[in-house]
Amino acid sequence: MEPTDPPTTPAAQRPPAPPAYPAHWEADVVLRDGATAHVRPVGPDDAQRLVDFYARVSDESKYLRFFTPYPRLSERDVRHFTHHDWVDRVGLGLFSGGNMVAIVRYDRIGPDGRAVRTGPGGRSSTAEVAFLVQDDQQGRGVASVLLEHIADVARERGIRKFVADVLPSNRRMIKVFTEAGYTQQSAFEDGVVRLTLDLRPTDTSTAVMLAREHRAEAGSTGRLLNPRSVAVVGAGRHEGTVGNTLLRNLAASGFTGPVYAVNPAASGESIEGFPSYPSVRDIPDSVDLAVVAVPATAVQDVVVECGRKSVRGLVVVSSGFAETGPEGRARQRRLVITARSLGMRVIGPNCLGILNTDPAVGVNASLSPRMPRRGRVGMFAQSGALGIAILESTVNRGIGLSTFVSAGNRADVSGNDLLQYWEDDPATDVVLLHLESLGNPRKFTRLARRVARTKPVVAVKSLHHAQRIPLGHATRALTLDDKAVDALFRQAGVIRVPTVAEMFDVAQLLAYQPLPAGGRVAIVGNSDSLGLLTQDAATSAGLDPLRPVDLTTSATPDDFRKALGDSLDADDVDAVVTVFIPPLTTHGDDVARVIADMAERAVAVGKPLLATYLAHEGLPDQLRRLDPDGIPAQGSVPSYPAPENAVRALAEVVRYAAWRRRPAGEHVDFDDVQADAARSLVRARLGAADAAGLSPSEAAELLGCYGIHPSPAIRVDSEDAAIAAAEQLGYPVVLKTIAEHLRHRVDLDGVRLDLGTEVGLRRAFRRMSARLGGPDQARLVVQRMAPRGVATTVGLTYDESFGTLLHFGLAGPASELLGDVAHRLVPATDQDVADLVRDIRAAPVLFGYRGAPPVDVAALEKLLLRLSQLADDLPHVTSVQLDPVVVTEGGLTVLDARVRLSRPPARTDLGPRAMRNPY
Repeated sequence: MEPTDPPTTPAAQRPPAPPAYPAHWEADVVLRDGATAHVRPVGPDDAQRLVDFYARVSDESKYLRFFTPYPRLSERDVRHFTHHDWVDRVGLGLFSGGNMVAIVRYDRIGPDGRAVRTGPGGRSSTAEVAFLVQDDQQGRGVASVLLEHIADVARERGIRKFVADVLPSNRRMIKVFTEAGYTQQSAFEDGVVRLTLDLRPTDTSTAVMLAREHRAEAGSTGRLLNPRSVAVVGAGRHEGTVGNTLLRNLAASGFTGPVYAVNPAASGESIEGFPSYPSVRDIPDSVDLAVVAVPATAVQDVVVECGRKSVRGLVVVSSGFAETGPEGRARQRRLVITARSLGMRVIGPNCLGILNTDPAVGVNASLSPRMPRRGRVGMFAQSGALGIAILESTVNRGIGLSTFVSAGNRADVSGNDLLQYWEDDPATDVVLLHLESLGNPRKFTRLARRVARTKPVVAVKSLHHAQRIPLGHATRALTLDDKAVDALFRQAGVIRVPTVAEMFDVAQLLAYQPLPAGGRVAIVGNSDSLGLLTQDAATSAGLDPLRPVDLTTSATPDDFRKALGDSLDADDVDAVVTVFIPPLTTHGDDVARVIADMAERAVAVGKPLLATYLAHEGLPDQLRRLDPDGIPAQGSVPSYPAPENAVRALAEVVRYAAWRRRPAGEHVDFDDVQADAARSLVRARLGAADAAGLSPSEAAELLGCYGIHPSPAIRVDSEDAAIAAAEQLGYPVVLKTIAEHLRHRVDLDGVRLDLGTEVGLRRAFRRMSARLGGPDQARLVVQRMAPRGVATTVGLTYDESFGTLLHFGLAGPASELLGDVAHRLVPATDQDVADLVRDIRAAPVLFGYRGAPPVDVAALEKLLLRLSQLADDLPHVTSVQLDPVVVTEGGLTVLDARVRLSRPPARTDLGPRAMRNPY
């Protein structure tokens, strides 16, 4: 008998295919104690892991989860908890070392509280959520992390509320829900607390999430920088080898904890005075930090050994990873994934190492032979070779460091992690960053802006003009031009300098002198020519120098004392620069003692004192003020080899101090905004497409939801249509082309202004149609004539690294030809947009240039704030171009608006806690 096909179901009646495995829900996370773990969806392959996990959970925790004794899971239970449809039923697990240590799941429910499936008539937006955490993992923030991730998944699947039934005795779980920051309700019935959480993010929930991220990332970095014991894996006996150098440097640094040498050939004899072992697992005591210096091919096995030994963190000095090509990149990815799964963070690979000068730690786990003196400056670098030069510079200048990290390929720990750590580190007052690339620019600017409010952040961003990144760095090249990057750094309060030397010039002033209250500079010296040179350099740097005080080459120490004292006491002085050249009649040390004495008064009155002293660079011994431990302290006077260096550093510090004094500003939310209507419009227009441009009417409708109303323009294809449009809008009118290929062709006369009569409009239509290829090609519109004013360009643009940016400039050649355009990150504060408007070189045109009346800058700033709110609410709006926007004395008119939608990559700077993907 012939085989027959099974009966088929019509396509319209078949249930939709279940979604594919949601790999984008996977994430590495940092827990409260700084250890790492992995969050991912739970699936059928996890059945045995679930059974093993449940066996490790105490009877009490099981009772709190199921409200009844529940000693073991049945086969049906195991299937229920491991088979999900990723829409109505979702489970996420937290895994450490390959073992499941916690699980959370939600089930979509209907009004009666029973589980429901998504149906053609719509779906419920409520789900029941429940957790179970292994007892020895409780208190580490596990449930809080899982709540962040399951809430994010639920929002993606259209769920807006969670309900959770919790026994009153389960105080820990109640606390997880109540402290999450979501809007919530609670009720008590039949001995159970029912909690209802509105999953829409609030200011409080976002603040809670960021605070937890900060504590976790700072804690994980602190574990690496403050080890109690160190193992050097790959320690060699031969002087000059990498492993032997690391051991020698640890010995010389005075590290306060035990050090272990690990070498497969170890026979129990000591290496450089430290006990040796064939593997990390053979070390009898605990190990906090492993410094790995073995061939790249052997690193993976070492990582696994360290994980089994419960090592807390790794510094991988070994090279041979992503910097070598695709094979090394894959090796680097395996390194990071394995380390994180075993609870460890990684510095490196291909790095110089770390240093901590705190006498309670005293660790030099690096290849640098020079241990800098203790100080209050934290330093992050990427390149190992450059790191050695940087450390040499700190030693030569006498600048003290608190901690130093060279991250090499920066596969895991990055500058953002160090910012989190240094923000709360009481031993660090100034942060220095040498950045060859930015892994997460949006997160960097968010963190830097917060840190810079209390601690200066100085950054060297190298590769200014190269649109590429160094080999081995797991990130994309920046696409913004360098001027725009500068503006975004300034918005975040970061002092960006072009060279390492200038970074230290600024750092030695910030670390040892007070911040100035302004830019008025007194100049005191014993050389008239150097005084005038200093004055000229200060003026060029944007400072306001007073006339130099020339004491002549015969000046005595008392002359310097009086002149410096008078300058520090003067009301019209904010900072003092003293210039001292080798004298003919006075010994230099005598003058140095005077300068050092006057520094105490400078600190007391809050005015920085800096010097060009005998061409010294850094902190000369004669100009130092020492604390009881003999460490240069606040009031030490920084010296510069030339006046230009001194005033350039001072100018940077003056600008930073002014930024810090300014209010941070507020994010303005306008009450008339119709965000829901705008979202519906975006969804309908974008649909399943990846990108779409809006028509003029659609753009006007979307912008109107945010109180932005472009001047109406009516498309016309005949003289009579043009006349009808003019009568509808009212004379005088403008006739212009909106054809993209003609808009900016000045030579083709694509716009006629101030047409006040029917005759003039008909004549203009005939001429423009003929000149531009006929009505179809010309694409002419009639628009009411706007009042005359200053034509500007305002808009939003999307950058892959920084996200959506506001931009502003004057319309026409100033922005198009000269690039006079300023940028700011969104969401922007009122202070941000005020700075944005004033940041372009042509800004004086807005404020009454050459007798012209000033325009309504307040209306312009309000427009920018409305655009910022739109960008923050609607991430799929990736381009808005309002050009021109004509600003007058009493308002503004948007004459043209173009809007484009697209699907931007998922943001990695906000959302549930997740570590940067290693690739």
